[in-house]
Amino acid sequence: MPIAGSRTLIAEGERALVVIRAVDSETRMSMLSMLSHSPMNVSELTAAMQLPHSTVNFNLKLLEAAGLLDVQYMPGTRGRQKLISKRYEEILIQLPGAAVSAQPNVVEISMPIGNYRHSDVVPTCGLATEAKLIGLVDDPRSFYEPEHVFAQIIWFRHGTLGYDFPNNLPHGAEASELEVSLELCSEAPEHDLDWPSDITVWLNNTEIGTWTSPADFGGSRGKLTPLWWPINHSQFGVLKRFKINREGTFIDGKQVSSVPISALNLTGQPQIQMKVGVKSDARYQGGVNLYGRKFGNIEQDIVMRLWYEFREGERPYIIK
Repeated sequence: MPIAGSRTLIAEGERALVVIRAVDSETRMSMLSMLSHSPMNVSELTAAMQLPHSTVNFNLKLLEAAGLLDVQYMPGTRGRQKLISKRYEEILIQLPGAAVSAQPNVVEISMPIGNYRHSDVVPTCGLATEAKLIGLVDDPRSFYEPEHVFAQIIWFRHGTLGYDFPNNLPHGAEASELEVSLELCSEAPEHDLDWPSDITVWLNNTEIGTWTSPADFGGSRGKLTPLWWPINHSQFGVLKRFKINREGTFIDGKQVSSVPISALNLTGQPQIQMKVGVKSDARYQGGVNLYGRKFGNIEQDIVMRLWYEFREGERPYIIK
């Protein structure tokens, strides 16, 4: 998407791959350079490039498919002519991975659901981007496809997915509270509004809590769910907040155990491991649907917030 009021294209996910392929050519880069000065029709561009008409048309189609060209049809001497101009001055590629933001005494990390590091899932299972399925449905091998980082919906019957969040606890600080929020629900064949599932979240192998999802929500389209996704399949989940602090662990503000944040042993650890899944001995083994910021109802990925305080006598470590 372009930045408002500018000629900068921000490309991410599968869109980024299309854009990268489009500019990965000296011929197409030369075309963009020529179109920087003024709009040209195909004949003018063919003459300037000194290439066959078919070659120019082929490369123009790739640039146009990537959204890098503006095309207008104007009256010409022999009917209408195609007038082509360059749409953007610069392209910003956003790489997949966690996005980190920091405020006084709190760090927030947004982790795409497809950016998991560990997969141990049992069918039914699968994953998809906002545009297509990844690999084969009900085949755990699909979770190792390179495209998994772009997933916007992931589902599995039981097992776990594991994520490694960076531990951005400052030197000399002590963690006071950690929260993970994510959109999720049960996983039924197609969907089922009466399909309970015990979904558990772990941090550093410490169980934070188990939420019993009542259903696999479908039948009405999620606010962000793309139109190609069948309406009778899972459409959206519920935003749940799992939190641990010095008093214990909580789900949506309700305390579920007395395990304190000190049990996570965050100090000195380079990462915070988070897992989500259904235990093999769970009462309700109704699976998991996990939604990214381009699927479901909530425009967010998995978000981790870490609150901290500096110990008495300690000062923030500042890099100059």
